[in-house]
Amino acid sequence: MDFNKKLTNWYSNNKRDLPWRNTKNPYYIWLSEIILQQTQVKQGLPYYEAFVKTYPTIFDLANATEQEVLKLWQGLGYYSRARNLHTTAKHIAFNLDGEFPNNYKDLLKLKGVGDYTASAIASIAFNEVAAVVDGNVYRVLSRYFGIDTPINSTSGIKEFKKLASSLIDREQPATFNQAIMEFGARQCKPKNPDCAICPLQDGCVALQKGLVETLPVKLKKTKVTNKYFNFLVCVDQNKNIVLEKRTGKGIWQNLYQFPLVESKRSLKTNEFHLLNVEEELFKGLKFDYWLYNESDIIHKLSHQHLYTKFWIVEINELPKGSIPVKNLDLYPTPVLISDFINTFNFNNI
Repeated sequence: MDFNKKLTNWYSNNKRDLPWRNTKNPYYIWLSEIILQQTQVKQGLPYYEAFVKTYPTIFDLANATEQEVLKLWQGLGYYSRARNLHTTAKHIAFNLDGEFPNNYKDLLKLKGVGDYTASAIASIAFNEVAAVVDGNVYRVLSRYFGIDTPINSTSGIKEFKKLASSLIDREQPATFNQAIMEFGARQCKPKNPDCAICPLQDGCVALQKGLVETLPVKLKKTKVTNKYFNFLVCVDQNKNIVLEKRTGKGIWQNLYQFPLVESKRSLKTNEFHLLNVEEELFKGLKFDYWLYNESDIIHKLSHQHLYTKFWIVEINELPKGSIPVKNLDLYPTPVLISDFINTFNFNNI
């Protein structure tokens, strides 16, 4: 097919030299695919290299603690990926003797592995004819064939998967899958693609009909909610500090944070008393406090925006369970907390 030939020719001349493209080891391919979920290559590459160096085999990763894995993952976001990565590593190492499932159907059973990831691993590591459909593929197919079915609708997911499966090169599924993803990432970009040099321009419906900027179509996301976070950075004269581990489901599960109090709005310097924490946290002990940032630090997540204040609480002596400030780096924290830790000068307290 002309589409396939032009695509793979473009790929042979334009593909980036990435480490996971120079191996058929399913562990490395799986690792790269999990890291690159919702993460661009330039951000994910150093994390991939760090994981490969720290955990060169599936057994090394399986034998690590979750805290160690989360710490190495810190800054990538969507931490459920890291927890699932660790769970799956233990399953493969201890239940499957370190052998990865070698087909799409069985790969799909692994925790944290969906249709796209299973297809990518099956085709790249095991040469199975399994078409990948990610954001880049949606964009290429939607524009080239002029499809306006929303890509995040049930019907759209089925339609694009069926189309990709009909197009995939059955002799070279790995090359085709990587070619169409790379083409979407580098040539058929979301904004202002250079259609003048595109090898597929002659058959592209979106280009012919002026729909490049409007395709693909995506249903609107759920409304973003605002939350107001107040972190209490409690430090005593011995340079001990309080950290809490987040438990239960939700964002930042099993990561560490300073004691957190939510408020209904952003609080000002003279409104610390509205947090109602004197008796609960300090139990009558004397303390001084000051507000680190009068303007909110806004941390944007996919479904909510966090308007954040850091309150510095100085106290003579903290109860048992506090940790030395110098040990903060040992604990995996959300990027919002780690940025504060890296910026704040604890020596001034």
